[in-house]
Amino acid sequence: MEVRALEEADLELVCRHREQMFRDAGRDEAVLQTMTAHFREWLRPRLRNRTYFGYVMTDGHDPVAGIGLMLIDWPPHPSHPASDQRGYVLNVYVEPAYRRRGLARELMQLADAEFAKRGVQYAILHATDAGRDLYAGLGWGATTEMARPITG
Repeated sequence: MEVRALEEADLELVCRHREQMFRDAGRDEAVLQTMTAHFREWLRPRLRNRTYFGYVMTDGHDPVAGIGLMLIDWPPHPSHPASDQRGYVLNVYVEPAYRRRGLARELMQLADAEFAKRGVQYAILHATDAGRDLYAGLGWGATTEMARPITG
């Protein structure tokens, strides 16, 4: 397996991985199509200016796993009292034929190292049921976050 940094040319790969991740989690197909169209336009400039970054694992020339990372503004907080940003992990995906080989674990270790290199002291992610045990095994814990849709 080879690992490389995400590039602007990975736009469609990241979109495909994100859509498949949510499909695997049981999300509605019509919603996924709408989400991906909007995500593609959101992602394009962020890949270009590298505010969305991360890694791709390849087997030969074939991409088989990926992870997205971002830095997000966040006020100083008891979990990071001297810092005004958090790391954010998203779009962790491993192709089905490559699962159970430790690739997601390796991607998460790369994320930790990248955040540390950038001075990030605290990171968050939203886990699917499929990823929850992996993240817990790496020391990630549940938070008190709650959410709801806002309607007109």
